[in-house]
Amino acid sequence: MIYSYYPGCTLKTKAKDLDEYARKSAEVLGINLEELPDWQCCGAVYPLAQDEIATRLSSVRALASAGSLGRDLVTLCSACHHVIKRVNNDMKTNQDIRMKVNNYLEPDKEYAGETKVIHFLELLRDVVGFDELKKKVVNPLTGRKIGAYYGCLLLRPGNEMQFDNPENPVIMENFIRSIGATPVVYPYRNECCGGYVSITEKSLSQKKCNTIVSSAAEKGADEIITACPLCMYNLDTNSTERKLPVRYFTELLAEALGVK
Repeated sequence: MIYSYYPGCTLKTKAKDLDEYARKSAEVLGINLEELPDWQCCGAVYPLAQDEIATRLSSVRALASAGSLGRDLVTLCSACHHVIKRVNNDMKTNQDIRMKVNNYLEPDKEYAGETKVIHFLELLRDVVGFDELKKKVVNPLTGRKIGAYYGCLLLRPGNEMQFDNPENPVIMENFIRSIGATPVVYPYRNECCGGYVSITEKSLSQKKCNTIVSSAAEKGADEIITACPLCMYNLDTNSTERKLPVRYFTELLAEALGVK
């Protein structure tokens, strides 16, 4: 199975583990993640202004590139996934945005949202299947109690992201079970960590991080997993009252598959 792959900027710098462990695990699972050539930064934040075209262009170029190959586009970073999927929805549903964006593309390469955007977790759930993944595990993480941290960007807005139930998601808990560990469900797993204000409003960010990590610990979690580099940084740096190890879900996947 060959998929076009958009790593994004952070996975080439501060979040190399998220990328590296995904690639190694994908090989074991028979998935070929073929990195898009000449991809650009997605912009990191979805542009809410309807007349903001420039910051949508890099996402559209990535989408169109995958589309020209006839492939689905796989993402890993929560922020990249959020931006690219929502921009793709714009290109499908907003004629004005679609027309203006296509003015910047080559005349014979107009794009209208044809590419399917898939997060790596969705690939595990919907393509590989968690039951099949479980069969591939050679090092089950038995006895480890893991809290999944979803954050904001994977789940909301639910009607556009269509990733999981934004109020009661289960995909990461089912992933945790498939690698032999025990998922810990806690109240703040889908609440914002304050990552985007961690510099300008550090006290607010610390308050949010302390609430999240303390909530996970009180429910019995020994560690937390996430798919978001910003959340990883924020929970690890700005949690001051309680400390739990925070890891990328791909690291645990690679460990279970015997490639870490």
